Amino acid sequence: MIKALIIEDEQKSREMLAMLVQQNCPSLQLMGSAKNVHEGVEMINSLKPDLIFLDIQMPDGTGFDLLEQVQDKKFEIIFTTATDKHALKAIKYSACDYLLKPLDIDELKLAVNKVSDKSNVAPTMENLQFLIQHLKKADDTYQKITLPTGNAYEIVNIKDIIRCEADASYTHFYLAGGKKLMVSASLKHYEDLLPENEFIRVHHQHLINMNHVTRYLKQDGGYAVMSDGTQIEISRRKKDAFMERLNKV
Repeated sequence: MIKALIIEDEQKSREMLAMLVQQNCPSLQLMGSAKNVHEGVEMINSLKPDLIFLDIQMPDGTGFDLLEQVQDKKFEIIFTTATDKHALKAIKYSACDYLLKPLDIDELKLAVNKVSDKSNVAPTMENLQFLIQHLKKADDTYQKITLPTGNAYEIVNIKDIIRCEADASYTHFYLAGGKKLMVSASLKHYEDLLPENEFIRVHHQHLINMNHVTRYLKQDGGYAVMSDGTQIEISRRKKDAFMERLNKV
């Protein structure tokens, strides 16, 4: 069983989440709940949970203040948040799971199943430390992104991403230096996340970093030649947008 803890300041939200977990997540053993940062830190230290459901805004601080106080502990996190856009973007860049309020049962099950699938892998706080660093920034411009690769979290410089390629519900990342990573998230997820002034979807299978385009070949509709030597087909409907961006590089 996965030992879980809820840290949420609103009583109704705590009770609702506890009920949903008990009714829909048989792999979880709910150890208790806390209503603020102080209580949350004490319960994490005493109960040593495997998973915490963590609210972001609380009366005595934020969920990120709590994380800074328990960085020596290892656990998985599912954030519960309303529409805090700055926090949500940082959470996505750090490859952490989240649930938007009001909570959706199917999304809850999916997030818990991800934790269950990783139950044989020791959690890492590296991506959480990375998240805390992001949240301390005043803006939403990030230099790095965390990519979950199944048994690890790879922290990658965005400038080193040459291209991304769709493979069903997975995405292959091709990096400078020849490294390749496979991530269990869709290409659309990263198209929405990566900086739109640097990355462009040129084909239903390909998202490329314009900073790594070295040549444009006109034959057969057009190909972008990347810094790793690969030739990426430009679809007809994406050609005008690609050419416009190419002229700005």
